[in-house]
Amino acid sequence: MKLWSSRIALYLGVAATCAVLLFPIYWLFVTAISPPADLRSLPPRFWPDVPQWQVFSRIAEERPMLLWLTNSTLAALGSVALSMTVSVFAGYALSRFRVRGGQSLGLFILTAKMLPATLLVIPLFGIFRSVGLIGSLWSVVLAHATLIVPFTTWMLKGYFDTIPRELEQAAMVDGCSPLGALFRVILPVATPGLAATALYGFVLSWSDYAYARTFLTNAQQSWTANLGITTMKGEYVTDWNEISAAAVFVALPILVIYLFLERYLVGGLTAGAEK
Repeated sequence: MKLWSSRIALYLGVAATCAVLLFPIYWLFVTAISPPADLRSLPPRFWPDVPQWQVFSRIAEERPMLLWLTNSTLAALGSVALSMTVSVFAGYALSRFRVRGGQSLGLFILTAKMLPATLLVIPLFGIFRSVGLIGSLWSVVLAHATLIVPFTTWMLKGYFDTIPRELEQAAMVDGCSPLGALFRVILPVATPGLAATALYGFVLSWSDYAYARTFLTNAQQSWTANLGITTMKGEYVTDWNEISAAAVFVALPILVIYLFLERYLVGGLTAGAEK
């Protein structure tokens, strides 16, 4: 009896947690398909009487959502590719090599990870303006990399620490160079950690607004989705259902990516404990 009661309590706790976590997504979807009059009703309606499914097609036709999503995807993929290239070597070096100043460098990276993004906006704007990158999507890619690299480096460093050094030593005995051992042995073993790190980096870039708002203000062809949605707010009237529909378009790719990479994400988070 005690076992059954503990299981029931566990299931109820899981159900309550899922309800709390998933309710904002549900409410975003309901807001998107609700008529404007229903959004101001009290008590609130948890499902509209006449769902407006056409709001999604209307947003896709009236707004350049495809262009905005493409720009967000290019910025996120570019940021992740650049950040992972740097972070793999930096995290591996911090994990495997003991050099003078290595601890100070690790502390510096940890400190850079904790800096808010807004602190770097002004100096980055000055640098990008001097080299003519303002208005270019490359400015957002480089800016996102400054935000992602400290995080991914520290995360990969902790994951590489869990991989036995004997794997590299055995590979080098068989004739591999240190770089060969990294690419042929360590990185295949570290696939769950790499996938989890890349996913977190992608989410950090995808959800950014401050950098895009600063560097892409006058370049509408380079607007990301988060920046484009802010232009849908009117001066006197705001169609919250249309903004919510656009937000659904923005949230959907992240949900799909999480569904496909969930096993790598869980494996990357728990690999250290298992090893």
